[in-house]
Amino acid sequence: MVASAVYYIFQQKAEFTDLVEQSELYKEELADEYNDLSIQYEGYKLQINNDSLVAQLETEQLKVQRLQDELRTVKATDAKRINELKKELETLRKIMRGYVAQIDSLDRLNKQLTKENRQVSAKYQEASQTVSQLTQEKEQLIETVQIASKLDASNISVTGLTNKNKATDKIKKMDKLEIRFTIHKNITATSGEKTIYIRIQKPDDDVLVKNSANLFTYENKKIHFSEKRTIEYTGEETQMSIFWQVEEFLAPGTYRVDIFADGNLIGRKSFQLDK
Repeated sequence: MVASAVYYIFQQKAEFTDLVEQSELYKEELADEYNDLSIQYEGYKLQINNDSLVAQLETEQLKVQRLQDELRTVKATDAKRINELKKELETLRKIMRGYVAQIDSLDRLNKQLTKENRQVSAKYQEASQTVSQLTQEKEQLIETVQIASKLDASNISVTGLTNKNKATDKIKKMDKLEIRFTIHKNITATSGEKTIYIRIQKPDDDVLVKNSANLFTYENKKIHFSEKRTIEYTGEETQMSIFWQVEEFLAPGTYRVDIFADGNLIGRKSFQLDK
């Protein structure tokens, strides 16, 4: 009878030991699952760029860590609490699945927005290139029109005249210089009042001027002119003469006359003066 009782006690103790060992293994498995869940939260926190969602994940991760700490201290024999912690883990996993779905949705949205942003960026670049091309074409057209509308002077001649308006090649007999030229027909040029300037350049490159204030603009600079004349230009061919009254000493040599209109050099002619 006593032997039977002793055997029963040993048997119960052995079974209890087995149960404790099984419970310890169960605790370890449960601890690993909690740890895995905490690592998942940490990974998702690093993946997303949403402060509000990161804060929510941080809160849930702290819950996981608190339950992990409790699991470490709970006794293996406390089956009730261990089972409760198992149920808590399942609840936390469900919550995690909800966040995963939310994160996936945000990821898809971000990918869609990124794709749309690339499309918008491509369209913007295409539009910018089109605008740039149109601007360039417009500038070229303006330049072409400006070139086409530029006046042109030809048949330029310079004649020395005496005080009786007779032609002479001798400087000492000259009373004035007559600069004659033709402004060509140009229907693209702007009609209306135009001022024609001439510059007479001496052999030493000085310009003949009557007044130092006689200036006009050419290539964004103020330069001297010798004489000027204002005409009413209609777009038709126009014959012109401009006179220079000789009141200074003129040295023999090669002179040059430049003709300007609308800020453009429209004609040039070199000529010789003799003693």
